[in-house]
Amino acid sequence: MAKKIDKTNVARLLDRAKIAYELVPYTVDEDNLAATHVAEELGEDIATVFKTLVLRGDRTGLFVCVIPGDREVDLKTAARISGNKKAELIPMKELLPTTGYIRGGCSPIGMKRPFATYIHATCLEHERIYISAGIRGLQIALAPRDLIAYVGATVAELCTEKSN
Repeated sequence: MAKKIDKTNVARLLDRAKIAYELVPYTVDEDNLAATHVAEELGEDIATVFKTLVLRGDRTGLFVCVIPGDREVDLKTAARISGNKKAELIPMKELLPTTGYIRGGCSPIGMKRPFATYIHATCLEHERIYISAGIRGLQIALAPRDLIAYVGATVAELCTEKSN
């Protein structure tokens, strides 16, 4: 019999919004929290596993970027798209108090307060994408358009080109 997966706050919020999703558990490696590892554990293409980054802009303050797991956010582009001159990732020690999530378990859904959210345009190339369910060891698979609508995300080119 399959082990029952406890619903996270992210899953409860999606239930309340009547958005279809699937909870997908994976084995956590505390020494490797990279999205590439998560994709390997899920047996999924890294292009469908998105990571959630929290940035601070010099004009607008905090905002969120959701990007493919094998990409890096282009800070200049993210700043421009979000109405800032400069942007930087927030220090790791600020992640939990700011969002309610820890590294490796940060979701764009259900943060302590809503932030402007930007999602990389490649999300629309996929029927479904994976995002953190709000804890390490659990991902949520959902249609990217549902995520965009739910968090009010702006779709944009946020990343530098993939380095091979």
